[in-house]
Amino acid sequence: MKAIVQDEYGAADVLKLRDIEKPDIEDNEVLVHVHAAGVDQGVWHLMTGLPYFLRAILPDLGLRAPKSPVPGSDMAGVVVAVGKDVTRFQAGDEVFGIGKGSYAEYARAPEDKLAPKPANLSFEQSAVVPISGLSALQALRDKGQVRPGHKVLIIGASGGVGTFAVQIAKSFGAEVTGVCSTTKVDLVRSLGADHVIDYTREDFADGEQRYDVILDTGGHSSLSHLRRALTPKGTLVIVGAETDQRWFGGFDRSIRASLLSVFVGQKLVAFVNSENAEDLIAIKELIEVGKVTPVTDRTFSLSEVPKAMAYLKEGHARGKVAITV
Repeated sequence: MKAIVQDEYGAADVLKLRDIEKPDIEDNEVLVHVHAAGVDQGVWHLMTGLPYFLRAILPDLGLRAPKSPVPGSDMAGVVVAVGKDVTRFQAGDEVFGIGKGSYAEYARAPEDKLAPKPANLSFEQSAVVPISGLSALQALRDKGQVRPGHKVLIIGASGGVGTFAVQIAKSFGAEVTGVCSTTKVDLVRSLGADHVIDYTREDFADGEQRYDVILDTGGHSSLSHLRRALTPKGTLVIVGAETDQRWFGGFDRSIRASLLSVFVGQKLVAFVNSENAEDLIAIKELIEVGKVTPVTDRTFSLSEVPKAMAYLKEGHARGKVAITV
């Protein structure tokens, strides 16, 4: 089969298109003929091996080279084989979810990280949902505990997680303010945001408004700046941490937030998503009733994965980037 393979850490040029063997599946796994895959910051971290501390804690990362040579997690496709313990799927089922090595014609995935593909989406649209959609749903529902009438601020509202978060927060009945750059204001407004702040012109922490929940997917604001925009008992949820630090890459801010939260009235939460079928189904239901629609900026072919990764890193993507296989 055709697959993108990397033998070392580095920039997008370490990714090569090769012919390799189809993966073998375990008893609880499904083999999927991949029709499309998603691109996200997590794949970029696995490609570069940065920040360095991730190499010590993530199972797919080795200290000197990746343990899993085929990158990619988000995917959508058709089941071609199932392990003997699999009960929810059979050959021919259309699925979406999280697997191992989705930048390939075939990929394996645990049964409990897959769900039936949304009926009203294409494979490309479905493939960009899993990780970003799960992150937005769980951060708002479980950590932010967003309720009707809550004032919610979403920083990075035009990005992969942010575009889902705006729509999900609205579906929960919140009053949503999105923060983005000038060229993406119209996009965020079209997603249903009640208010949009252009961060190049306004400061979301200027004191005029305070929020019950802040979802920060941008990774650049200081904790003190974020806290100024929170209500005294408000909740800050940090999703990701994107800085150029090579050792911690901004994750140290998440650690400081958790420590500080013990001593202040506000709740400061460092968030890591849970990859599970139950929440994939919850997102699927929101999509099928029209409350959430994935935003796909550009689509690349499998051979163009290096270009897709470079495009993601430039930071110009509006929503998600997809790979067709």
